[in-house]
Amino acid sequence: MIKLSVNNRDVEVPEGTSILDAAGELGIKVPTLCHFKLDDFDIENKAGSCRVCVVEVEGRPTLAPSCCTPATDGMKVKTNSVRAINARRSMLDLLLSNHPKDCLTCQRNLDCELQRLAGEMGLHQILFEGEQMEHEVDRANQSIVRDPNKCIMCRRCETACNVMQTVGILSAVDRGFDAVVMPTSKRSLDDTKCTFCGQCVQACPTGALTAVNRSYDVWRGLNHPAKFKVVQTAPAVRVALGEAFGMAPGSVSTGKMVAALRKLGFDRVFDTDFAADLTIMEETTELIGRLTSGENLPILTSCCPGWVKFFEHQFPDLINIPSTAKSPQQMFGAIAKTYYAEKAGIAPDNMLVASVMPCLAKKYEAARDEFAPNGIRDVDIVISTRELANMIKEAGIQFMDLDESDFDNPLGESTGAGVIFGATGGVLEAALRTAADWLSDEPIEDVDFTAVRGLSGIREATVTVAGKDVRVAIASGLGNARNLLEKIQKGEAEYEAIEIMACPGGCINGGGQPSIKGDTSILEKRRQALYVIDGDKAIRKSHENPSIQKLYKEFLGQPGSERAHKLLHTHYTERENA
Repeated sequence: MIKLSVNNRDVEVPEGTSILDAAGELGIKVPTLCHFKLDDFDIENKAGSCRVCVVEVEGRPTLAPSCCTPATDGMKVKTNSVRAINARRSMLDLLLSNHPKDCLTCQRNLDCELQRLAGEMGLHQILFEGEQMEHEVDRANQSIVRDPNKCIMCRRCETACNVMQTVGILSAVDRGFDAVVMPTSKRSLDDTKCTFCGQCVQACPTGALTAVNRSYDVWRGLNHPAKFKVVQTAPAVRVALGEAFGMAPGSVSTGKMVAALRKLGFDRVFDTDFAADLTIMEETTELIGRLTSGENLPILTSCCPGWVKFFEHQFPDLINIPSTAKSPQQMFGAIAKTYYAEKAGIAPDNMLVASVMPCLAKKYEAARDEFAPNGIRDVDIVISTRELANMIKEAGIQFMDLDESDFDNPLGESTGAGVIFGATGGVLEAALRTAADWLSDEPIEDVDFTAVRGLSGIREATVTVAGKDVRVAIASGLGNARNLLEKIQKGEAEYEAIEIMACPGGCINGGGQPSIKGDTSILEKRRQALYVIDGDKAIRKSHENPSIQKLYKEFLGQPGSERAHKLLHTHYTERENA
């Protein structure tokens, strides 16, 4: 431990603590812009590039960036000296001089850290008028808009992409005034191995990286008189949407969410959890088949499109290992436009299927060629949790005053196993519940496989299924996935089943969710909320869902049948690893 003083107040902190964190121990807030930290995932961006957090240290001739300067024993720091305040104002003035002035129409308006700091520091005019950067805005993909003109070189997106996710496509390009963060050779994101996970969007403090907004397309669809409008909502959405309306993190807003979607004009409001149960039917059938034969192990879950694109680029030698089951989003679309369309007497091309997802990669996934059989997409439009919140506000719906409402059936009935898909480890636990029942002589009573739960990046366990030990692993965050897969490639680890989610913590931390702003305790509250919903469900095993049973009886036959494979399974593509 070391002792120092900050603004004439003494504090004791562990050696290696930054000045910024030492000040925080005293409740002293030092403004930051480039600093980005996710404690639970051991991720921190402390490039010190923006110089907004500079402080005065007694005995030093220059100001010190507090985010990346270690505190030392006996150090005396001033965070609010005139010299430090003037330096911060000058740095912000320089950033604002080279920043577009379209705040009113920017997607990050009122949620921009640069804008907030300028307001807090009372910067109400541009002191340095002059030349500004002029870069082309990248809108070539379905998920992320990249506007380099709004890049402030904080490098937070680099940390998210290169350190946390190890995708490695973002870096500083050019020097001096023209310096900006973008892919090598200034390529479009669509022309790289980007997974569209959206963690760079969550990390970006300005409008340099934002989600492709499809809410207006939804409005047009809702106002199309000839379309039958159907919407599905992912499990993680219901434990985060309320935050946009002032509800505490971890609040469950399922009933209000359903009511709001009806008020927006959807003819049917269905639940992606139904399709999650369907995914378990197909994926567990695959798992048992591989366990029985002992071949093509370990099986890897396949419901995360960011993870799918990651292994297509970076682990093509493992392309035959993941389950061929589509994600719940795509299974839902396929069933909605076949089974449900037939029952309701609606032509598939006259049905609008929209998705509300926590994930920006879902936008990319819905547009993949293999998910548009006969030219008709399984899922027409994907919006994020944030986009839905904005649509509810735009429509003038008083979310907190809404009465609770239930999903429509049959594609709205689900089990506890379906809802835990939203948390890391949930897909694997749901599969284990069904596998244990199918491999046992009688249904298991204890369905809680707690060994696979938690937020840690990599978790390993041996679980007993029908008297047999099954070695499993869970990875959330693509950097952790890489570490796990490289161990398998080197023969350092063996498993029978692995779940991988692209985003740290799983879908509850998706790129389209309300930002946690570095507070990982919010993720734990969202995770716990999903398991509360699971525990309150009357049915907690996917194969016991009556609507799923009816679907197979009336339409699909058996899990793994020819029709099930045609509608519910997919293939993967080896992609360039440039």
